[in-house]
Formats: sequence, structure tokens, C-alpha cells
Amino acid sequence: MLLSLQQDPPWVGFRVNTLLADITDVIESPVFSGIGCRPVSWRPDAFLVPFECRQRLVNSKAFTEGQIYLQNLSSMFTAQLLSACPEEQVLDLAAAPGGKTLILAQAMKNRGRIAAVEVVKNRFYKLTENLRRCGVQIANCYHKDGSKVGRQCPSMFDRVLLDAPCSAESRIRANRPDTYAFWNLHKIKDMQRKQKQLLHSAILALKPGGLLVYSTCSYAPEENELVIERQLQKFAGQLEVLPVEAPFSNTQTGLTQWQGKPLNRMLSRTLRILPDPQTGMEGFFVCLLKKDTACVE
Repeated sequence: MLLSLQQDPPWVGFRVNTLLADITDVIESPVFSGIGCRPVSWRPDAFLVPFECRQRLVNSKAFTEGQIYLQNLSSMFTAQLLSACPEEQVLDLAAAPGGKTLILAQAMKNRGRIAAVEVVKNRFYKLTENLRRCGVQIANCYHKDGSKVGRQCPSMFDRVLLDAPCSAESRIRANRPDTYAFWNLHKIKDMQRKQKQLLHSAILALKPGGLLVYSTCSYAPEENELVIERQLQKFAGQLEVLPVEAPFSNTQTGLTQWQGKPLNRMLSRTLRILPDPQTGMEGFFVCLLKKDTACVE
């Protein structure tokens, strides 16, 4: 079982923040001397270092000055999938702590606008500090409930990223009881309720023709395929699930049935990222949606 076998990953991922630094200059700086960074083939600003070097990076000048950002590769791919472009209007609906927002800003070359929304106060402050430290100039941060945004800003954004709050099953570690002390089936149901509200809001906020990425770091179908299924039913004929193509092989296609009940066949186009000890990738679920028409509630 995935939940019981995971241990701390042997590798830590990080990205060079190209808003503030040159990739070669950073990698050839003294902090990386003798570490042996492994480049990530599908993202030129991303690298892996041994887990035991993590604290060395956190204590480095490159980190404190925002030139590098530590992030799991699965999380990087989720934000990369949105393919944000300069001059666009982009919504990051559950943005803290800001790593994915930074990827969006890099892709947009600090041109356009990102609305970064976070409801939890301490996480909101972490978000604003990380974006400030990393030189993000196009983000307006909002401390508010993301489930209200869609009705307040209907059809406003070219692209929307919703990395939804979840039960975080992929971060459970067999050797760390604190990572599963609060896990239970009730938590999954509670998360599902919030996820449905947030995804509904995200769809309303998206322009017709726009793209939306929904993701979680949970394995539970209740938090993944069933959340998407609900919106496909509610907005029948107005949403399309686009195929997710990954530049790595540790994946599974999404489920098209659960507990004996069939689900929308378009869910086979969603993707589950499986934990990979060779890269330290965590488990993730990713769905790419296109809004074909103006959605009417």
C-alpha cells in the first residue's frame, strides 16, 4: 500500500528563480560545490540534490535572497501544466506558500497579473513574504475565501490554478507518525466538500476558452475524480477534460469507475503522479480543464 511504504525522499528538488538570477551563475556558486546537482530533463531551471543537503540550501544566501526555491518536482509540474503566458490574467486560488505562484510569474516574465488568494492567515503572510523575497511584481495577494471569488469575478481570468487543500495523503511517511496522526475518513469528506466549492468558484472565474488546472496531493478518488465528476455533471457540455501529457513515466491514468459506479470517461485524461524514489516525486492528482462556454449555474 502506497501510504504505508513511503519514507523520506532521498532527493530534494529546487528551482533557480530566473526572475532574479541566472541558472548557470547560481549552479556554479560555492553553495553547490561538491553537492553534485542532478538536472531535471523536463525543466531547465530545476535540479535535485541529496536530501541531506537540504539544510545547506535553506541556510544559503541564494535561498534567503530568493534566487532558489525548494519544491517537489510533482508540484513544479502542476504549475507548469497551466502554461501561463505574459500579459494574461491568472488566478491562483489556493496560493500559499507561493511556489506555484512563482512558477506562474516566471512563465509570464513578470508581465500581466496574478491574483493570489489564500484564506488561512498565517499561510497568507507566508505567501506574501515568499513572493516579495522572490521578486514577483505582478501578484496581487488577497486574504479571502476562494469559494467566493467566482461569483465576485465571473469570467475574468485567462487561466486558473487550483492546487486544492486536501488530506495530503502523499505526504504521509511511515517513519513519521506526525504525518498521519490526524488522517481519517472524516477528513477526506471534509476536504471533498471544500474542494467542490473551490472548483466551482474556479470554473465561474475562468473566461470561456480558458484553461484550469485542478490538483491535489491526495490519492483518494473522493478528493480527485469525484470532485471533477461533480462539476462535469453540473456544467454538462460546458467543460472539457484535456489530456495531461507528462514528461516522466511514474504515472497512472485517472479512474473511470469507483466502487462499482461508472464515472465520466473523460476522467481517463486526468493523471495520477506516483511516488518515485529516484526523483523524490510525491504523489499527485492533476486535471486540465477547458471552459468551452460561459457557465451558467
